[in-house]
Amino acid sequence: MTEQAKICVSNQKGGVGKTTIAINVAGALNARGHDVLFVDLDPQGNATENLGMMEAYDEEPPSLFDCLTDPEQRAAIHEIVRPHEEMDVVPSNIDMTAAEPELTLARRSGEQLDLVLAELEDDYDYVIVDCPPNLGNLMDNALFATQNVLIPALAESTSKRAFELLFDHVDALELDYEIDIHERGVVVNRIDVRKNQAKEMVDWINRAFDDVPVWEIRERADVQKALDAGVSLLEFNPESDMCEVFLAIAEGLDAQFDTVEVEA
Repeated sequence: MTEQAKICVSNQKGGVGKTTIAINVAGALNARGHDVLFVDLDPQGNATENLGMMEAYDEEPPSLFDCLTDPEQRAAIHEIVRPHEEMDVVPSNIDMTAAEPELTLARRSGEQLDLVLAELEDDYDYVIVDCPPNLGNLMDNALFATQNVLIPALAESTSKRAFELLFDHVDALELDYEIDIHERGVVVNRIDVRKNQAKEMVDWINRAFDDVPVWEIRERADVQKALDAGVSLLEFNPESDMCEVFLAIAEGLDAQFDTVEVEA
């Protein structure tokens, strides 16, 4: 891989399985032989808990909060990164609940994550950032730092409004910072094929996003069981049919970033 790829998994609508998608995509990229850094930017710390690192959520400084809000602490990111069997992890921390107001007061408030990740730019093939479920300074930091977005969504009508709000926000950020943020695909999550509305919404998403990949994840109990076990579905049950979809997402990202699968 010639250049580090950074992707944020983002949708300000809660309950779409954002963290589930982020962890499983990171696991699939690892399965394709890539070194992956997972950044839990959500103050709720769901990914941190799902990856078995809840003790890090309550640890004393330095934490990700300090790296983002104190320029002299950026290098402390090296102390914060934790190993996981499938990826390295920058855990969230309870102090992250104060990050939004702190970043509002900071100079270059939307660029702090980018400056922190620069400390690790030679260490990983992919950086996956799990965003909070709201529009704000942390979301801005994720979008600016990665300039690539993978969008999780549900197969229900409320997703249409969520897409509209997200794209309005992205457009404004692109204008403010004079950058281009690339949509790398949509992952329609927890599809119940028995429901007509779900089928109709999947069709609508495929038509609306005819210029980017759309992947479909069906409802499977093992997806949640894997998170409860602290790993991705590929590690928990490689025989699950949804593993093929997550691997297809990883392969699609490799194709977009012009990378190749490497021997794990």
